[in-house]
Parts: sequence; C-alpha cells; structure tokens
Amino acid sequence: MVEQLDELYREVILDHFKNPTHTGELPEAQVKVDGANPLCGDELTFHLKLDAGRIAQVRFKGKGCAISQAAASMLATQLEGKTTAEAQHLIDALKRLMQGQEPNPSIDLGDLEALAGVRKFPVRVKCAALSWNVVEQGLKANAGD
Repeated sequence: MVEQLDELYREVILDHFKNPTHTGELPEAQVKVDGANPLCGDELTFHLKLDAGRIAQVRFKGKGCAISQAAASMLATQLEGKTTAEAQHLIDALKRLMQGQEPNPSIDLGDLEALAGVRKFPVRVKCAALSWNVVEQGLKANAGD
C-alpha cells in the first residue's frame, strides 16, 4: 500500500513538472518576488495580484529540478482565491509537513500533499520549500508597504 501511494505521489509531481499550471507573469502584480536555491540552481519568481486582501491571481516562472517546479505549480494552484492569512496558514502547514508533523486537517493541501514523500530525502526538502519560502517572503514584504 505504501509503495502504491509513493508511486501516485511521484506521478502527481511529474505531472505538475511536465504540465505546470499558472506559469508566466502578471505585469500589474502587487507582489513580485524572486528566490533561488544556490545549492542546486533552482530559481523561481512569483507574481501575485491582490484584491481586497485576497490573492486574485498567481503566476510563476522558474527553472530547476522537477520537485521545485512541481511544488511551484501546485502552490500557485492552491493560492488563488485565498486570503493572505489563509495563504500563510497553508505555508505553515507545508512547513509542518516537511518536518514530519501532521498539518491541520482543516487545511486543504490539494496536490501539495504529494510532497510529503520529499521529506525522506533531506537534500530535496529545500527544492520543495523554495516556492513557499519565496511566496512567504513576498507576502511579508507587501504587508510592510
């Protein structure tokens, strides 16, 4: 059973890598933030268009490994429509997931749950975490404006 779940998760990650959602730029985005993982060369830029405290649109551009790019695609999908507070709760849940803790069951991780297996490979956790660290940085910087 565990092996079947691992295979399913790998398929979800590969699908998001090969067919990413929410790619591109948003010229009118209130939040534009870049991030990189210098250890492996992953690079991401997230664009967030905000409307009345909600993330109305998300786009990202990036290059790097399958895990970093799939995580960005999955996160972008989950962020659209959320308030900035809900986005932070999602990010916190993902951090707990990477630390081997159960996230709050009231938070829908969607396809991001597929990244749970990444924690078995500590060197790859930074690849998965790049997207939410970048988004968190951008939201915090925007809140200070």
